[in-house]
Amino acid sequence: MSDHAVLHVKGRVLVGPEDVRDELWVVGGRVCHDRPAGARDVRTVEGWALPGLVDAHCHVGLGADGPVDADTAEKQALTDRETGTLLIRDAGSPSDTRWVDDRDDLPKIIRAGRHIARTRRYMRNYAHEIEPDELVAYVAQEARRGDGWVKLVGDWIDRDLGDLSACWPREAVEAAIAEAHRLGARVTAHCFAESSLRDLVEAGIDCIEHATGLTEDLIPLFAERGVAIVPTLVNIATFPQLAAGGETKYPRWSAHMRRLHERRYDTVRGAYDAGIPVYVGTDAGGSLAHGLVAGEVAELVTAGIPPVAALSATSWGARAWLGRPGLEEGAPADLVVYESDPRADVRVLAAPRRVVLNGAVVE
Repeated sequence: MSDHAVLHVKGRVLVGPEDVRDELWVVGGRVCHDRPAGARDVRTVEGWALPGLVDAHCHVGLGADGPVDADTAEKQALTDRETGTLLIRDAGSPSDTRWVDDRDDLPKIIRAGRHIARTRRYMRNYAHEIEPDELVAYVAQEARRGDGWVKLVGDWIDRDLGDLSACWPREAVEAAIAEAHRLGARVTAHCFAESSLRDLVEAGIDCIEHATGLTEDLIPLFAERGVAIVPTLVNIATFPQLAAGGETKYPRWSAHMRRLHERRYDTVRGAYDAGIPVYVGTDAGGSLAHGLVAGEVAELVTAGIPPVAALSATSWGARAWLGRPGLEEGAPADLVVYESDPRADVRVLAAPRRVVLNGAVVE
């Protein structure tokens, strides 16, 4: 990266979906909307500027078999940065990635600590695997370790049942979510199926990941409670392949996964139409590559979400939801510059002209 005393971003600056300005300045790594007096050593970047993109479901430090070394985690973060993702909500990682906070050249991370799963009901080496009577204590532990979020595994395949089923009894999640909120943390949960959703939402959960099991009868409950969803459609695209792999051993589960996949776009559009907050997340890490935010935004548009709303789900709206600034005066200068208006065609997100992180142009 190259550091410059003053950066001038000119063209069209999308401070908000309708707040479009002709320019902004970067001084000392921060946004300035007025030309600084006596500016020297000015570098100019031209195009359409957006706040740095958000991946609200990403896993830095996680690989297919569990935690990865720091060099691999760095490559993951750099891949996200190159594609314009400058803010990550890490939705569960067994690796300690606090060292990233000391690097001005890597995306900012909001951590949810390590996944909390039921014993033998998740992928090996990913989560704390515990029983319901331990849930409150582990939620408290991860709330203290994280950056204001805790991640539960709400459902997973039950091998005896041969299908997805809820992992936690209602009273356990009620107590755990109450404890997280007492400690100032929000709670999210991995949920593919239908069965865990009502209990989690009525227990006060803040967000549901994937949400493929969101049905018409549950949508009003989500909307009433303001529970957000992060659909991770680029991950849901893998369901047919997963179903094929489990067909012989778990035919009921395989058929269920196919049904969830087939209705994925209707599910997301139904949620959006009902006023449920929808945010962009890729589920990068584990088995999925990093740098897929542009593809996820395009998937939301394919599902029927208007392009500006899909953009907001990875920029203005997502940053507000996570409590991080966009391009306001004095905010850290994290932004991405494109050749053309991303509101007109979200596919432009796949080809940033320039990425600016902490006021420095990524070279």
